[in-house]
This record gives sequence, C-alpha cells and structure tokens, in this order.
Amino acid sequence: MNKEQQKRVAAIHDLSGFGKCSLTVALPILSAAGIETSALPTAILSTHTGGILGYTYRDLTEDMRPFMKHWKELDIRFDAVYSGFLGSFEQLDIVKEFFSLFKREDNLILVDPVMGDNGELYKIFTPKFAKGMRSLCERADIIVPNLTEAALLLGEPYQAGPYTKAYIDGILHKLSQLGPKQVVLTGVYFDEKELGAATFDMERNATEYVLTEKIPGYYHGTGDVFASALLSGLLNNFNLERSAEIAVRFTAESILRTFKAQTDYRFGVNFEQSIPDLLKELKLI
Repeated sequence: MNKEQQKRVAAIHDLSGFGKCSLTVALPILSAAGIETSALPTAILSTHTGGILGYTYRDLTEDMRPFMKHWKELDIRFDAVYSGFLGSFEQLDIVKEFFSLFKREDNLILVDPVMGDNGELYKIFTPKFAKGMRSLCERADIIVPNLTEAALLLGEPYQAGPYTKAYIDGILHKLSQLGPKQVVLTGVYFDEKELGAATFDMERNATEYVLTEKIPGYYHGTGDVFASALLSGLLNNFNLERSAEIAVRFTAESILRTFKAQTDYRFGVNFEQSIPDLLKELKLI
C-alpha cells in the first residue's frame, strides 16, 4: 500500500448509546489518529452493562453477514480488523468468516477477547463461549486480553495479583502458543503502586513491561481505550512496545482526569480531553 494512503480499520464491536466503551471509544480514537474506521456493530444497547441496570439490548447477529457480504462486493480492503465484544456465540463463527474474507498478507488482525474481568466471566457468557473465543484468538496476529481473559483462554484458574514476572512471562508465552505472533496483557502489576501492560513478540522472543502509577478505583471501558490507542500506534508505524507505552500513558491520563473530576465511575473515562496528547505521542501534531 502507498505510504501516503490513509489506513482503514474494520471495527467489530457493540454500540452502547451511553457509557464510553466499544464503538463509542474505538471510532473517535482511531479517527483522531488519522485512521478511517468502518463499524460492524454486533449489538446495540441503551447503555453499557457495567454497573448499570435496566439497559436495552438488540442482538445484530442476523445483520452481520449481509454487512460483510456487501463490503466484500465493494472490494473494501482493510489494513486492520479489530474485534471486541461479541453479542452471541454465533458471532464467533461470523467473525472467523470475516477474517477469512478480508485477511491479506499485509494486514493485521487484532482480537480483544472481551469476556470477563476481576476473575469472573461476564454473566451473559458461558464457559462454551470462552472456548469459542480461544478459537478466534488462534486466527489473530495480536491479542489484547486482561488477566481474567487470559486465564479463560488458557483454561486455567484465575490468579489475583500482585504478580511475579515469572508468572506473567509464563502467561504470555502460553497465549502466544495459541497462534498470535504478538500478545499484550493488560492489568499487570507487581505491587500496589504501579499498573500497566506486558507485551510479548514471538518473532523477537522479547517481553517488555510498561507500567505507570496506579490510580484508585475501577473504571469501565478502559480496555477499549487501551486497545484502540494500541492499534492507533501500530497503524502509525510504531513498534509493539512503543505502541503499548503510548496506550498505557493515554489510558492512565484518561483515568486520572476522571478520578480528579470524581464523575460516576460507571460512565467511563474522560479520554476525549486526552486525545491531543495522544496525537503528540503519535507525532501527528
């Protein structure tokens, strides 16, 4: 592809009308990073599901194949395919089909295996779904699980932190054996002062850690903020470690701004006002 040509991503996520996560995070972050982003919604909700009751939910499984069929007919090509929350078991197979239809030698498939946190599988999913997500990750170039999702993918018991480097290194290597050449593990910490991510590049056999000051509280949607910023770095030609560093810093800055404002933690983090700093990191301004 011509270097001057704009990069394009297919983002396969749900859309929550209120609450910053999934497409309402991925679209603005990737677009601000200069990347054309095409949305394939998996479900539409009135709000996200984290800590909010009474939300509406519309499953879009039946719409997904017609979406991708039309895109294929138009010969739309993507520099990356980025999947996140999937709304049904059948969608796992649909996304695999999408990968097969749109994979090229020079593009990237990134899977954020959204299915759990804090040691628990999300209530809308079953253990069977976790096994299906593993088969999706086998087809990815890069996966971005948290430690709960890593345990589910590996069929191992979840271990609460703080962690040791030996444990994290072991998890990274086992995840890479599923198929992806690169793994980014989020929620990594070795003490109560710092939190961040660990990266593993199979081709270089290199493990790196990117940690920043831990901010009190639990904030919804930060995984989507992180993965979207990570992909923004990769598609702006930064390597894995530097992209993870950019994503950790951007996510932490968004959390800190939200913490200082004392807004309702359920509604997501203020990533919007951190975008200028992200663009500086990406050397776009």
